[in-house]
Amino acid sequence: MTTRARLLFLTGLGAGYSPWAPGTLGALMGLVLYLIFWHYFSWFLYLVFTLVLFFLGVWASNAGLQLFGEEDSPHIVIDEVLGYLITMGGVRYGFWPVVLGFVLFRVWDIWKPFSRIEEMPGGWGVMLDDVVAGVLANVMLRIIF
Repeated sequence: MTTRARLLFLTGLGAGYSPWAPGTLGALMGLVLYLIFWHYFSWFLYLVFTLVLFFLGVWASNAGLQLFGEEDSPHIVIDEVLGYLITMGGVRYGFWPVVLGFVLFRVWDIWKPFSRIEEMPGGWGVMLDDVVAGVLANVMLRIIF
């Protein structure tokens, strides 16, 4: 993967460069991907895509930490994209689940009750804190709906 392609991937097609709430825009990119998968692909492909995105995210984030020169740079939003996809995994489709899932994921992602996960080395720390936020939001959605 070239440096330019890696940057596009890490920044959610440039959403991470936004001066206003890059993480929220990254999660919106996840919402768009969720809607595309819901309407055009199977649940199995959604699962495979999410797993591949996780491992590619860990790999690319390792390089991204060096490219941006800081731990968990706000420009890296692929973790928010993944976190929203995890939030919506297996949750029934509908306007309110999509919106509430977005809000719940952002609350857990910003609150970071398990912030020690971010201390894991390299891309693992970047990606896993949003995986946890996505799982927590997913569980809450399942309880609510």
